[in-house]
Amino acid sequence: MFGKRILSALTLILLLAMVVSACAMPQPAPAGEQAAPAGEQAQTGGGRLEVFSWWTSGGEAAALQALFDVYSAKYPDVEIINATVAGGGGSAARPVLQTRLAGGNPPDTWQVHPGYELLGQYVEPGYVEAVTSLYQEEGWEAVVPEALRAMMTKDGELYQVTVGVHRGNGFWYNKKLLAENGIEIGETLSIDEFFTIAEQLKAAGVTPLCVGDSGIWASAQLFENTLLGVIGPERYNGLWDGSVRFDEPDVKQAMETYGRMLDYQNDDHAALSWDQAVKKLMEGGCAFNSMGDWAYGEFVNAGKIDNEDFGWVSHPGTDGSFMIVADGFVLANGAPNRENTINWLRVLGSKEAQEAFNPLKGSICARTDCDRAKFGPYHNWSMDSFAKDALVPTVVHGSAAPADFQQALNDAVTVFVVDKNVDAFANALVAAAQSSGFGQ
Repeated sequence: MFGKRILSALTLILLLAMVVSACAMPQPAPAGEQAAPAGEQAQTGGGRLEVFSWWTSGGEAAALQALFDVYSAKYPDVEIINATVAGGGGSAARPVLQTRLAGGNPPDTWQVHPGYELLGQYVEPGYVEAVTSLYQEEGWEAVVPEALRAMMTKDGELYQVTVGVHRGNGFWYNKKLLAENGIEIGETLSIDEFFTIAEQLKAAGVTPLCVGDSGIWASAQLFENTLLGVIGPERYNGLWDGSVRFDEPDVKQAMETYGRMLDYQNDDHAALSWDQAVKKLMEGGCAFNSMGDWAYGEFVNAGKIDNEDFGWVSHPGTDGSFMIVADGFVLANGAPNRENTINWLRVLGSKEAQEAFNPLKGSICARTDCDRAKFGPYHNWSMDSFAKDALVPTVVHGSAAPADFQQALNDAVTVFVVDKNVDAFANALVAAAQSSGFGQ
């Protein structure tokens, strides 16, 4: 339903991003009951604010606290309830949230990704209010790219305030460990180059690839990134509009490549969370890690230095592509503390909050007017990529396809990690795409 609109939005965002380089189920909010009247600054005399997210790792928690600090400086009498649920990618948080929403007990605001996740899971059932008036009042339409806004819009109304944009196809490495083995990484890394290096590391007794898939989404993201690297952005986008099938030869080749990459992963992958895998890399327990740039927040939180302790390239084969994983928050329909929530969203959309949050989180601003001088080497590299590269949606994080396909992908990856059966993997995804309504 949203696929073609989202892919069109991503095409348009590439042009606009150039600026960066310089008690029952709730009913939809009635028209006119938007976030705040234009021209009025909502004030608060106290009370509470419940913020629901899955930001619990060291880097995530530090970045979230930065947002709380900016909010509390403006609204010191409001008690913030940090309702986090541990589990990378929201795998544990979303079921908890859905139970609360279905029971008519929503938090005031919660973390969400634009695209299918926002529009299909929360806007269509009427769980959230429009925040269009906030954009108008704060002048955000002039600084938030039009196509990013399109991914948060239904029937002309905006429903999310995005605080940061992650690059999902990162490939991180331990510079000192590679140097000890005579390996230097250039500006890009091909799939063949990775396998050559992986063999060299394996022969030296070094684990080439660190994975933490106690939450299977992390391995699904390894597949998603590999899929993009093998078939390229145009055909990758075709998977989500139905013009490319999951059983076509190049897609199967990507599955085979993914299976080969799994041969180089750490033996304890299933016992580790995504952030524990990043920590293992930092400690020299492995050389590479394929992960979105929320991993950068873990390096920062551990006191590691860009281009000294760690380095990065695009996931093998994906140079020239930027996989968008954007984070934002919504206004619950029936929010217990509505006025405080509106002010929370007002803060999130500000330049001040985004410049405080994103350097710690690893993401870049959703605004196009943030001061690049406040960001380090990695962020500036990511901003350049966002401005010039092909932009593609993530299925693992809810933007490219409906929730039922996202779950089917996780289930298929769980099986494939064990049996490496490419035909079964392809057939499972073909059936899931058809069931979700976008496959041939």
